[in-house]
Amino acid sequence: MTAPGAIAQQPDRASVPARRRTGGGLSRIAGPFVTAGEMWQLMVKVFVMAVRHPVGYWGDVRDQCFDILKLTWLPMSLAAFGFGFGAPGLTGGAIFYVFGIPYRLGSFFEFASVREFAPFINGMVVAGVVGTAITADLGARRIRDEIDAMEVLGVDPIRTLVLPRVLACVIMTAVLDIMALVVGLASGWVAAGPIFDASYAAYYGSLFDLLNTADLWGSVVKCALYGLIIGVVCSYVGLNAKGGPIGVGKAVNQAVVIAFAGIWVINFVFTLTLLGLNPQISVYK
Repeated sequence: MTAPGAIAQQPDRASVPARRRTGGGLSRIAGPFVTAGEMWQLMVKVFVMAVRHPVGYWGDVRDQCFDILKLTWLPMSLAAFGFGFGAPGLTGGAIFYVFGIPYRLGSFFEFASVREFAPFINGMVVAGVVGTAITADLGARRIRDEIDAMEVLGVDPIRTLVLPRVLACVIMTAVLDIMALVVGLASGWVAAGPIFDASYAAYYGSLFDLLNTADLWGSVVKCALYGLIIGVVCSYVGLNAKGGPIGVGKAVNQAVVIAFAGIWVINFVFTLTLLGLNPQISVYK
């Protein structure tokens, strides 16, 4: 009871929003770490499924690989040729031409295209084309309750939907890297010959002076890791899409951004590790 004439003490209204703001701030800080942990769990689960019982999904993997090839071979080829011709081709060739050695452009392409440009462009194209398709497909299945229906029927959506897509991403990103390498080196050949009037024999001679197994295998393995990150990230975001068609659109945008960031991190760490384990490939001949 409040005494007559006394003013009832009201709760501090400012304190409640403050506490809520504090909790919301902690959630925003911890959210990315929780999401990264769940993505890691999904990656481990996919790996265990693929190794423990490697049958029953290879038909879906084949179909997914064919779809990826149809979607990406043309944009990847155009992007690899354009970036190879524009950046290391014209820019690098102009620098070599100033010093009177345009025929040495092939050795520069070993550094620029084989080690960096070709795998990086390949990963970005696969993330932008295939990653969006995976997220949109799984997100649409989620909002239509298809995934919930599969779980009710006892069908594991991870093994049925995610595993084939992740394996196809890993395989085809590595395969497409070989195509990107060929196209990228061909763009250097075009820049060296018609643009800077260099001998094609000298271009390929300087290229093979530096070309080595560590760089070639490193490029393919790095792209396979790109495919793994793209498949896992886009599958996870698609499976957790919510909010109707608008939510699917937001999920696609989020998945591509995270996949791009993962590609940049892997490229940085992998290249440093490769150069540290093989210091001889940094010697310019």
